[in-house]
Amino acid sequence: MTGRRSGGLAVTLCRDSREFAALCGEWEALHRRCATATPFQSHAWLRSWWISYGQEGRLRVLLVRRAGRLIGAAPLMLVHRPMPLLVPMGGAVSDFFDILLDEEEAGYAVGALRRGLDRAARHTVVDLREVRPDASAQLLFGRWPGPRSRLTDSTCMELPAEPLGDLAARLTGSRGQRLRAKLRRVDALGVEARRIPQDGVPAAIGALLRLHERQWEGRGVNPEHLRARFSDHLIRSVGRMTAEGTAAVTEFRLKGEVVASNLSLQSGRLVGGYLYGADPALREQKVDVSTMLLREVARQASDGGHEVLSLLRGAERYKNHWQPVPVVNQRLLLARPGLEPLLRLRESQVAVRERAAQTVKSRFPAARDWRERLTALPAHGR
Repeated sequence: MTGRRSGGLAVTLCRDSREFAALCGEWEALHRRCATATPFQSHAWLRSWWISYGQEGRLRVLLVRRAGRLIGAAPLMLVHRPMPLLVPMGGAVSDFFDILLDEEEAGYAVGALRRGLDRAARHTVVDLREVRPDASAQLLFGRWPGPRSRLTDSTCMELPAEPLGDLAARLTGSRGQRLRAKLRRVDALGVEARRIPQDGVPAAIGALLRLHERQWEGRGVNPEHLRARFSDHLIRSVGRMTAEGTAAVTEFRLKGEVVASNLSLQSGRLVGGYLYGADPALREQKVDVSTMLLREVARQASDGGHEVLSLLRGAERYKNHWQPVPVVNQRLLLARPGLEPLLRLRESQVAVRERAAQTVKSRFPAARDWRERLTALPAHGR
């Protein structure tokens, strides 16, 4: 771990995965003090992701401490293709990126992170994907003294964190009537929802992924969701997050058999349904799976006192039934003054890739997130 002190602040760069693992306690404490933090910046998620997807020698985690207390962090990694870049840890399987800032010392922390990133990015462009409009990383972008560029990224759909009955009341006429009929159908069949405790997470994740594969059979499943490294990542991270109250696996049983399973993730402001699996036979029984799952996630969001119920990435048509608000993630490019030509080159590469992604979208319109089809490679291979 390398570092420098300035004005009473210590800025260090963590390159060792064992040192990052040891940050667990203070990282999670900072995560709780950062209002914009999403579940994808939790230590449990990032540490597990690194075990599955990281590559030795590529870790670049910036840390800011004041009087020994961690007040800022930027979880990044180095990639070499298609050019040298500093990119977020978490890769394509993470829906949002952000830096972590202590709310009470955000001004000091973001300034120190800017200086640290300027040194860390001496020979690279910084490419921050999936940044929410209200993210702390926007403060870093605003203070960046060199070349910078803001591009659009994935579209996410959001609802207020209210019980489904309240959300249904927002729907007028036949829409609301159809929703209530769908819920009555689920209840009439006797489908029961059950939260899985921490010790049941490994088996529950296995069952969820098997159901996920079945529901997408013949329709172009995201290949990453079928790989062992993804399963291992979910088992590790969700096990810890379930114990911490930041993840929930819910199984839906019909006559004692698991017919659907849903994984939701949460942080201070936000709850999101991350991944689900459902038995295709439910369609034959006229069960609207998305409505059934949303009722449970909405209950979690409301009971937990959160503000936002996120449907996460993707603007699929079925999400529009609920009249959500579209929120477009952003892609932030940063570079030192001497590297502006590289930043402009990266802009052009992104434009070419975006056109290719649009082609993929047209071929696989049912994908959960069409960008993932193009970015499901390991992060070090991008």
